[in-house]
Amino acid sequence: MDLARSNEEFAGGERKPQPLMKLDPNARVPLYHQIFLILRNRIYGGTIAPGDIVPGEQELCLDFGVSRITARRALNELADAGLVVRERGRGTRVVTRPPVPAVTSSIEGWLENISLMGIATEARVLDFSYVAANGEIAAALELESGTEVQRAERVRVLDGEPMSFLVTYVPADIGRQYDREDLDTRPLLQLLERAGVDVASARQTISATLADDFVASALDINPGAPLIEVRRIVRDVRDRPIEYIRVLYRPDLYRFEMSMRRVQEKDGARWTTTTSSPFPDGAGKVGTSGQSK
Repeated sequence: MDLARSNEEFAGGERKPQPLMKLDPNARVPLYHQIFLILRNRIYGGTIAPGDIVPGEQELCLDFGVSRITARRALNELADAGLVVRERGRGTRVVTRPPVPAVTSSIEGWLENISLMGIATEARVLDFSYVAANGEIAAALELESGTEVQRAERVRVLDGEPMSFLVTYVPADIGRQYDREDLDTRPLLQLLERAGVDVASARQTISATLADDFVASALDINPGAPLIEVRRIVRDVRDRPIEYIRVLYRPDLYRFEMSMRRVQEKDGARWTTTTSSPFPDGAGKVGTSGQSK
């Protein structure tokens, strides 16, 4: 498939570059990675079908106004992600069945499926300490500013590949019920329940952000790479905040799913969410409708 046909202009038999999609040269994300993301989205979106030929280095140079080296790195990154096969003399072709993101989680069911993420991944503790809560943390946990809280940094790993970076804050009286070694072997939610906490509810927000130098190093990605950001406050049965967490996910290894159905009401039809069940993601790894810690 030639994505650039509609953008071609010819003058004297020569093609002039007409950018398929503008790149941001001032962004922290390298140009080759921007091209990679554009092509990857087109593959997952079906614009480039399995078996189709991806634009080659020369076409990418013309379409995006980049150097040959940048175009080559974008195609190599597609190949490294398992989305394409590069064959000398035959071009770059989309694989028959591109791999999907390795873990799938629904937004609504994470409390019920804690064990699945623990089975599929492992956690590595980078930092474990007790600190004074700043304004943001104190507000989230409904504490006085400066109150001692436990702070932990972890990386969650799937098949040896880092997929998420987590920073958690827990009130000190709860946090002292377990130690760093426990966090290396068990999900935090299990440790909270073992400490006698009756976890009852949570509220989370999902947005996007870019990786800073430290997070990029922890996740083995480029600084400025896009990440899914989740912030969550977990409460017990007495409505006490017992955990505040910020999770940064690599979007190539994690995705959220929401099941919906159409319902009729007196004032018209509307969409409502339904609970999803765990299911294999098609790539031989465990998908989960829940626990992302």
